[in-house]
Amino acid sequence: MKTDISRYIVEIENFSTYSPDELEKFRVRFLGKNGIVNHLFEEFKKTPKEKKQTTGKLLNLLKQKANEKYALLKETQNKSATQEENDIDLSLNSFSGSFGSRHPMSIIRNEIIQIFSRIGFTIAEGPEIEDDWHNFTALNFEEGHPAREMQDTFFIEQNPDIVLRTHTSSVQVRLMQTQKPPLRALMPGRVYRNEAISARAHCFFHQVEGLYVDKKVSFADLKQTLLYFSKEMFGADTKIRLRPSYFPFTEPSAEMDISCTICKGSGCQMCKKTGWVEILGCGMVDPNVLENCGIDSAKYSGYAFGMGIERITNLKYTIKDLRLFSENDIRFLKQFESNP
Repeated sequence: MKTDISRYIVEIENFSTYSPDELEKFRVRFLGKNGIVNHLFEEFKKTPKEKKQTTGKLLNLLKQKANEKYALLKETQNKSATQEENDIDLSLNSFSGSFGSRHPMSIIRNEIIQIFSRIGFTIAEGPEIEDDWHNFTALNFEEGHPAREMQDTFFIEQNPDIVLRTHTSSVQVRLMQTQKPPLRALMPGRVYRNEAISARAHCFFHQVEGLYVDKKVSFADLKQTLLYFSKEMFGADTKIRLRPSYFPFTEPSAEMDISCTICKGSGCQMCKKTGWVEILGCGMVDPNVLENCGIDSAKYSGYAFGMGIERITNLKYTIKDLRLFSENDIRFLKQFESNP
């Protein structure tokens, strides 16, 4: 038996292969349930006592050698397979990968921020889930105002009312409550309104609002700021006009139109043959709003304005369907690859 064990040890030491099939045959031959090692251990039970010590040592050495050889060859094969997977075939033709692109609204949002930052506006942000005070009451909304109804606003809780903010004007309130004038800031962000989704409306959209509060701020300051923005965004030949309007949080209030960017004022489908396109609402901050936020309206005045980023993007890129902005259609987004 000792002779057989020694012969098997030599066979194991000399065995080498890179073939998975051959290695499996080796495992079955030596380490399988009916393999040589198990067979010899069964035979070992019949070995005379005086020979058991030396024979047992050889038998354990055989088992050790068989396990070590199998583990070594298995690891070598795994490394070889991994290397083959990672090898690069330098003879293959190269390919050019395509870079992603910025979302068109991100491009316009950044451009709006850059334009206003050049005249001293900073960025202010606030939560998208708001309480009644910041979203309605502080902004001069009356108790029975339609915006407080469920058909216009998404309510999360009631009594007290917690809502998804309907405008970024709530950030203006937070800014005026926590900082002292002079204040000059932009408030970009997502807002929510309970509207049916269509080509012209969505239940969520994006706004940029602006606020300037200081001593002796006038409507003329507001007009010149918006004229500067319009020319920087749409071109030096852009004209503006201000029409009287009503917003609870500004007095006086106005809506601003720009000369149509498509027909240059001559009349087209975009401007409905008027030559003008509405882009934002604005006005002087109502004294009640200033007082609600702890600012002395006898000492300070201010103006505010707000625009939809989707609206500006529509005008810049002539996009007619609002839903395209949130559908993540690659065919649509790839059009903006060349933009930074």
